[in-house]
Order: sequence, then C-alpha cells, then structure tokens
Amino acid sequence: MTALLSFLSDNPAILGLLASVVAALGWGFRQRFAGAETERSRQAKSEAAARALADRVDNDIGALPAGAAKQELKAWARD
Repeated sequence: MTALLSFLSDNPAILGLLASVVAALGWGFRQRFAGAETERSRQAKSEAAARALADRVDNDIGALPAGAAKQELKAWARD
C-alpha cells in the first residue's frame, strides 16, 4: 500500500489521470441517476392523470340512473 502511495505521489500525472477517471465515472453515475429520477417523475405524473380520469368516469357513471350506467359500462367494456 505504501509503495502504491509513494508511486502516486512521485507521479502527479498518473494521480491526475486517475482523479479524472474517477470524476468522469462519478459524473456519469450522477447523470444516470438524474435521468432515472426524471423518468420516475414523468411516470408518476402520467399515472396521476390516468387516476384522475378514472375517478371522473367512476363519478360520472355513479351519477347516472342504473339503466344508463349499464349502457355506459357496456360502451367502455368494448374499448
């Protein structure tokens, strides 16, 4: 271990190169995690919109008389 540390301290170019590689890897991982978070956020918004639409449909069907609700549900079942 001490041999490695003395080698790196004697060669600042190699130390700089290793630091650059570590920094590039860290930046890549950060970008990947940020992209994943953005995708999760986009999907959550999409699911919330779908839930809101489903709730509106349920409320509209619940407000209809029984016969009209059956007709409405038959129309939705075909889709």
